[in-house]
Order: sequence, then C-alpha cells, then structure tokens
Amino acid sequence: MSRRTAAVAAAAGLMMLAACSNSSSSGGSGGSGGTSLSYMTFNSPSLTPAFWKASIDRAEKKTPGVSIKQIVAPSTDRDSYAKQLQASGQFPDLLQSITPSQYTDAGLLKPYDQTWIDDNFLLPQGNAIKGKVYIPPTNSQIIPLVFYNKSLFTKAHVQAPTTWAQFLQVNEKLKSAGITPMELGGNDPFAAAMPLTGAISADVLGKNPQWIQQRQAGKVKFTDADVVTAAAKMRTLVEKDYFEKGALNVSYADSIKNFNAGKAAMYPMGSWYLGSIPKDQWSNIGVFPWPTDDGSVVVPFAVGGSMAVSTKAKDTAKATDFAKAWSLDPDNLKALIEGDGAYPMLKGKSLTDYGVTVSPAFTDSYAFVTKTDTKVSSIGWATNDDALPGSLNNDFYAAAQALFNSSDVKGQMAKLDSAWNTATK
Repeated sequence: MSRRTAAVAAAAGLMMLAACSNSSSSGGSGGSGGTSLSYMTFNSPSLTPAFWKASIDRAEKKTPGVSIKQIVAPSTDRDSYAKQLQASGQFPDLLQSITPSQYTDAGLLKPYDQTWIDDNFLLPQGNAIKGKVYIPPTNSQIIPLVFYNKSLFTKAHVQAPTTWAQFLQVNEKLKSAGITPMELGGNDPFAAAMPLTGAISADVLGKNPQWIQQRQAGKVKFTDADVVTAAAKMRTLVEKDYFEKGALNVSYADSIKNFNAGKAAMYPMGSWYLGSIPKDQWSNIGVFPWPTDDGSVVVPFAVGGSMAVSTKAKDTAKATDFAKAWSLDPDNLKALIEGDGAYPMLKGKSLTDYGVTVSPAFTDSYAFVTKTDTKVSSIGWATNDDALPGSLNNDFYAAAQALFNSSDVKGQMAKLDSAWNTATK
C-alpha cells in the first residue's frame, strides 16, 4: 500500500501510465475473437505476473468467447489507480481486490447473485455492503497478527504474551538482552499502522463491534477516551524504543527481509506474511494474536475477495462468468494460501483439498478463523459495511506514522474525525 494520490492525475501522464500497464501485461490465452474485457490486477511478491497469466488463462478457458486485456496497477493501492482510470474514462470491466464501498454509491459495481454466493462461500455476507455482495468472499485475513522468532524468545527467556502488560514486559526483556524487539517497515504507511490497527481493533471494536456503525451515526468519535487510550499504546511502543532504529525509513519489503534474517524478535503484520516465511524458518516462527488488556482473544478479521464487475463492462454477463470461474478456481486459492497466507473460505473444502503445504504458523493462526472467538472488523481493512469512508484508510495509516514523531495522540485522532466528516459530507 502507498498513500493515495490525488483522484485525478494529469491526463497525459495517466494515459501514458495506463498504456504502459496494458502493453506490458496483456496476454491471456483467449486473446483472439470474442468479447474483450479489461481486468485490473496488481503485482506483489507472491502474486507475480506468472500467477496472473496462468490464472487468467484457466478462467478464459472456462468462459468461451471472452478474452482478457490485463491492466496492472502500478502499486498495490488499487483504489487510487482505479479512480484515476475512471476519471479518464478507462474504468476496467473487472477489478481485483478493490474496496467496493468506494464505488457502490456511484453505481459502478454490479452485485453478484446471492444464491451463487450462498452456495459457494462459508461467510456469504462476510464482505457484503447493505446486504449485497460485490466481491466474492473467497478468503480471509487476520490483520494484524504478531509473528515471533522462537530462538530469540528463548535467548531472552520470554514466552508469547497474552495480555498487554505481558507484551510490554516481553519487549523490555528483549531490549535488555540486546535484541531488537519489533520489526515494522514504517516507510510504507499500511505497515507503519499495524500496531495502531491491532490496538484499536482489539481494544475498541473488541468491546464494541458496532463502533464503525456508531461512528457513521455520529454516536462515537476517534477522540473518545477509549480510542485515544488504545492509540496511545502505539505511542508507548515508540517512546520505549521497541521498534528497530529508523523504523520510518524501513520499507515493507525490507521489513520482511529483516525479520526473516532474525534482526528483530517480533513482527506485527497481516496474515499474508505467512506466505513469506522461509521454509528453513518454519519451525522457528511462531504467532500470537494482538494482546488485549485482559488476555481475551480478539481477532481483527477481514474477509477478502476476488474481483468486482463494473456496471459499465462491455458485457456484464460474460464478465460475471469470468469472475465466477476465476473465483472458484482451486489453483488460484492454492497460490493464495501458500504464497499470500490467505485463509480459504470456499464451502466444502479443507486445506488438504487444495493440496497445499503450509507452515505451523499458518495452521496455528488458521485455527483463529475456524474456532469460535471474538472476531471484529480490522479497522482500515474491512471491505464490508465496516469499511472506512473515502480515503480514510490512508489517513488512518498516516496517523500511525505521525505518532512516531508526535506525542499528541488525541490530536491525531481529532484529524481522523475531521477527515471522516469531510469524507461523508
């Protein structure tokens, strides 16, 4: 994720960017004849150009008469790019892993048939907006978990904590042992915000799962005492020097490398990190949920999904057929499970059905998805009715970065209230 750019870029620059994305990334197997549909994707360390080509090829074969023109977003901030394309009259026919709430009010997305959703997914309303599903709920993530290096924990004579007080004690003992307690990757705003996401999701939404809905109704605010207290926890971690030195200058990519190399003992990150654990470290990387004051387990949860269908698509019926084929492809889920740490949410399938090989950390954390526990929307990551309005996700991430240099926690929360009011005018 990178901070959202302005909604409208300079026309010439945008046209050049879109052209480069198209020309460098098109080429599914069904390229001749039929209905040509544009499909916006994105690249990541696990979702590579080879993954997209193979997945598009398979879905094209299952939807005769469709050929796909792939458009690759220049960063993982799909929403900013999609809005730029929309502003220039190039809104894609199909869009991968966007935030539907940012488009539904404008009538840009076509909802899926609810019967098909109910028949195929474990949580059919997991990412529904006002009762309608705009991206199939194919997978889920926990954002964040806390991953830890078992060898470094043993060296410092500490164990995985369950309460916030224990968490602080673990950090302090690691620091005293000459071990960097936490890796962060704060140069990327979404990564910088992981501790803030964990604290507010666990402490605020954990006690009041309807908090986002109540904020929409104006009944609660970010400046309320409980939110400020939760946000202050991140500032505490900063003030006690528990993150690596120069954390705001460390990129997300480098944070993975650093943690995998044993340069820090803990790493708060979304469950997608599971796909980046080196196999020679599988037995050495453990995981625990973000700790709460009383030790209760609160899981900051986000139901992910595959692709949205534009109401402006050249052929919405064929676009929907392609999207359905792609979404139910077990090979796609296998790649997402192994490479992106996604927890599968298709009905009637277990992990063994996908033929995957996963780490103990995956199995341990997946148990939080399948067990009965307190699941709440991960603030800043939800794609359902708990999604933050407008570009507030990025304002939330920016507030986390600001807390590295400012002790005015309530002031940063006040900025979020102001941004919310602006976004919902």
